[in-house]
Amino acid sequence: MTKHLFVTGGVVSSLGKGLTSASVGMLLEQRGLTVRMQKLDPYINVDPGTMSPYQHGEVYVLDDGSETDLDLGHYERFTNSPLTRDSNYTTGQIYQSVINKERRGEFLGKTVQVIPHITNEIKSVIHKLADESVDVVITEIGGTVGDIESLPYLEAIRQFSNDVGKGNCLYLHLTLVPYLKAARELKTKPTQHSVGQLREIGIQPDILVCRTEQPMSREECEKISLFCNLELEAVIEERDKDFSIYEVPLSLYEHRLDALVCQKLGLQTQEPDLDMWRDLLQRLRNPKHEVSIAVVGKYADHRDAYKSIYEALDHAGMANTTQIRLARIRSEDVESKGPERLLAGFDGILVPGGFGERGIEGKVATVRYAREKGIPFFGICLGMQCAVVEFARNVCDLKDAHSTEFDKETNNPVICMLDEQQSITDKGGTMRLGAQPAKLAEGSHAAECYATTEVSERHRHRFEVNNVYRQQLEAHGLQITGTSPDGSLVEIIELPDHRWFVAVQYHPEFKSKPTSAHPLFKGFVDAAIGHHKAKHGKSAADADSSCSPITH
Repeated sequence: MTKHLFVTGGVVSSLGKGLTSASVGMLLEQRGLTVRMQKLDPYINVDPGTMSPYQHGEVYVLDDGSETDLDLGHYERFTNSPLTRDSNYTTGQIYQSVINKERRGEFLGKTVQVIPHITNEIKSVIHKLADESVDVVITEIGGTVGDIESLPYLEAIRQFSNDVGKGNCLYLHLTLVPYLKAARELKTKPTQHSVGQLREIGIQPDILVCRTEQPMSREECEKISLFCNLELEAVIEERDKDFSIYEVPLSLYEHRLDALVCQKLGLQTQEPDLDMWRDLLQRLRNPKHEVSIAVVGKYADHRDAYKSIYEALDHAGMANTTQIRLARIRSEDVESKGPERLLAGFDGILVPGGFGERGIEGKVATVRYAREKGIPFFGICLGMQCAVVEFARNVCDLKDAHSTEFDKETNNPVICMLDEQQSITDKGGTMRLGAQPAKLAEGSHAAECYATTEVSERHRHRFEVNNVYRQQLEAHGLQITGTSPDGSLVEIIELPDHRWFVAVQYHPEFKSKPTSAHPLFKGFVDAAIGHHKAKHGKSAADADSSCSPITH
């Protein structure tokens, strides 16, 4: 029977349940097990697609077009678990499904209640990932123990062990052990209270993972073990990682967390082979090069709004044995202060996606600065559309060129709404979403990076390059090097006389892994290395290893 590992969090939010879940999933896969990952979110929105990045961070898009929680990005980066819309459910989806069943008369006149109807629905979505080919399903419960929104989920996973047998379920609770500087000691009481709340619900954690800034003494672990009713070996320290999140799996392995999970679930496995992971960290710690890259975006002041982009840059840095010095710059600041003041000296500039008019002119000014100064430029989604607007205005001399998203009355709508979007009025889940094929022009930067002319990438957009202007743009030197298979949609643009000026309509960051950097991010960082060397008069053989840490 498939085993189930439930991950909950206590004391405070943002402890890193997603990262811990992904790390455990990776370790179990390296032990030869087949793992499936799942996140259950307690908010009532149907999905995060209509939520502000300031509220929820980035929206992570899967191949099947699901708009999901950003933790699924951790799952894909750390594991090989295939993710689908069954990998992320929200309270909105759960209640919507139950209400639809009630409207169809499936409850035969019964009063529909949280218990058993909502909890049964939650259990049913957990069962969806369990089949005879899956060894372990890891289900992360969003929110914090004590939140009213999380109660139905906690009740459901309490019942779940009775349904499938207690030996087939394991409860891992992530908690905080804060350090009080004034007292110069770690405090275990918040953890005791959090576990106490879980036990009131009827869940006794099998493993406690304790987030802490300072190392925990044996005495503190023994205290937690005693008051939380766990054996000492089940109290696992997870100290903050200042260098890289990719240290987390190795840290948990050193504390034998994966071995403990297998032991408690009765799984006979091999020792994990973590040589590749150690090699990644070795390259990250001992770079041969250093480059500075500016990410200029609408939400640059929010760390999680472009989470996958920052991670993809890390992956490209590892692949190129290069330290990335990252600067997050708000596009509004470029508008008010000018690109010369904020962007001078960078080895690469990346303009990511976004929605709404705020900061658009700052993005356009950023693109112009990168184009005219010969700085390697990478545009993604709205970043590509801004690149087309900038080129149309300043090279094609279409001074009022714009996107109809921001100026419906422009005389030169070089960016317009997709035909398939014209009649859509609902906002949620209605964009061009998920994996879409594209064909690439031979000899282009993109084709050289991918080493193929046929790719599939994930999309999330409503607007596109206006085909009416394609001939005019190309006549002035803009190359369209990637399109949809039928040629109707522009997917990639390039400037051939530029060191690296590549912009894409899709989101390549969603398919990058630490063990397999995305080809375009790898190519972008490689171009930034070349720009840095040319700027400092270095030969290709020169290596600059005097690097400062990554700032994100």
